[in-house]
Amino acid sequence: MTVREALLLAGQLLGLLTALVVVVLSLIWLERKALARFQNRMGPMRVGFHGLLQPVADALKLLVKEDLVPTWADRALFWSAPLMVFVPSFVVWVTIPLAKEVVIRNLEMGLFYIVAFSILPVVGLVLAGWSSANKYAMLGSLRSAAQLVSYEIPIVMAVIALVMVPESLNLVTIVEGQRTVPYAALQPLGLALFLLAGVAEVGRTPFDIYFAESEVVGGPFVEYSGAHWSVFFLVEYINTFVVGVLVALLFLGGWTFPLVPEAAWLGFLWVVAKTYLVVLVMFWLRGTLPRLRVDQLMSFGWQLLVPLSFANIVITGFYKFYRWPGWTLTLMSLALLLLAGWLVYRRQTRPAAATAEEMLARARAYRRREA
Repeated sequence: MTVREALLLAGQLLGLLTALVVVVLSLIWLERKALARFQNRMGPMRVGFHGLLQPVADALKLLVKEDLVPTWADRALFWSAPLMVFVPSFVVWVTIPLAKEVVIRNLEMGLFYIVAFSILPVVGLVLAGWSSANKYAMLGSLRSAAQLVSYEIPIVMAVIALVMVPESLNLVTIVEGQRTVPYAALQPLGLALFLLAGVAEVGRTPFDIYFAESEVVGGPFVEYSGAHWSVFFLVEYINTFVVGVLVALLFLGGWTFPLVPEAAWLGFLWVVAKTYLVVLVMFWLRGTLPRLRVDQLMSFGWQLLVPLSFANIVITGFYKFYRWPGWTLTLMSLALLLLAGWLVYRRQTRPAAATAEEMLARARAYRRREA
């Protein structure tokens, strides 16, 4: 690599980092506003026009806040754990295209590269809990490891089923294969699996069990403060945007416009719009659903998402091997998705139904005694 190429790459990475910081600030503001509207509130309004500068004020506050280290903490690991969480979440953007030509390096194994690096932040979370010399932080780190490793399986299986259709791990090739039909229409089950498992990987409600910010302790980073504490939540919002952009690229057609000529700037805006739409759905889930218990969290992953992800691979294999038309894969995928939804509904409403039947039986017995 020449000096000019090295400088160009460094400039691209610096520009990418700046863009991600701006994206994180926009997501923080958007989430506060969206949740406020869901709850019939106004959200931030004082700092800047409609609170636009509130995330900037919060960032400045965290940067100047005192950084404390526990006496018994392993100082080297305590400081390096946030970097171990941040670096993998940043480097995946090297090969994520926001348009056909808007990408730092388009890799032939780009999707494999992204999936491989997406699991590495769990190492930083475990080290953050262990190095804090705090039993609650250690418990939070173990919960985070269990959750992230468990929900990585449905993500990997959903990606495998998806790449069976275009037979490529190149993100540009995958997007170009959706010019006629987006893969969300072919694999609605794969879209649901990837989105749900992605929300769990990010650790957002209702899957935020490992840090549980509304509880007494704050998970593996309970001992962190100031700028180092903010790195963990910077990574959370970056990963939220990663999940959104991957859903847009893998299932929603990316920058492709049916019957519209190509334009780099138009494709870029189209990808960003789809990404923010997916992120709004994730915020909607947070504002609607309560947090799962840890046993519900693990059973939802291992008893529902993992079997469904393997079933998704099987039906995609039949579709490819026998060269069936695309609508057959859509019907099979929808059938599995509806069956899973019905089973979850029955399981969640069973206690309430049993309680209602018991109360009705007691009321009938009371009426008979009165008669």
